[in-house]
Amino acid sequence: MNVEIYSRRHETFRVTETISRRPGIPPKSYGVDLRNRRRDCRRFQTLHYPCAHVVAACAKVNLNIEQFVDDMYILERTLRVWENEFPVLPDLSTWEVPPMTFELIPDRGLRRNLRGRPQSSRIRNEMDIREKSDGKRCALCRLAGHNRSKCPQRNYHIGQSSRSGRN
Repeated sequence: MNVEIYSRRHETFRVTETISRRPGIPPKSYGVDLRNRRRDCRRFQTLHYPCAHVVAACAKVNLNIEQFVDDMYILERTLRVWENEFPVLPDLSTWEVPPMTFELIPDRGLRRNLRGRPQSSRIRNEMDIREKSDGKRCALCRLAGHNRSKCPQRNYHIGQSSRSGRN
């Protein structure tokens, strides 16, 4: 990383990454303000822990990096949290459980349909209303009320060849 000192008195720097992440993309540069503990990407002020850009700026002016580490990351502080004793929980059978004042009833409408075709969740409007039709028609005689396998004229159509009508 390349560190440029903007103001030694105000402890502000411009840190440029010299290794580009992808070819053709220029390296990024970040502003680092050590006095106010700020950096352009906001990691320094959010985590209260110095990032690589802050470490590079501290190394440039020979500052101790430990002064920028928040107290919550110090080992003694962490151990103080865990030095407290936690009370032992009594036996589960001695717990007092208040009676239920109401009965929970599951909403059957929220359950998934496990079998069959999936239900459509589409909201229909007047554009989806179809005009009444005569229903399905037979593929052979084009009459309603039956299908191709039950067609009364089936024997007549089966006997004819499809090529014989073209001559």
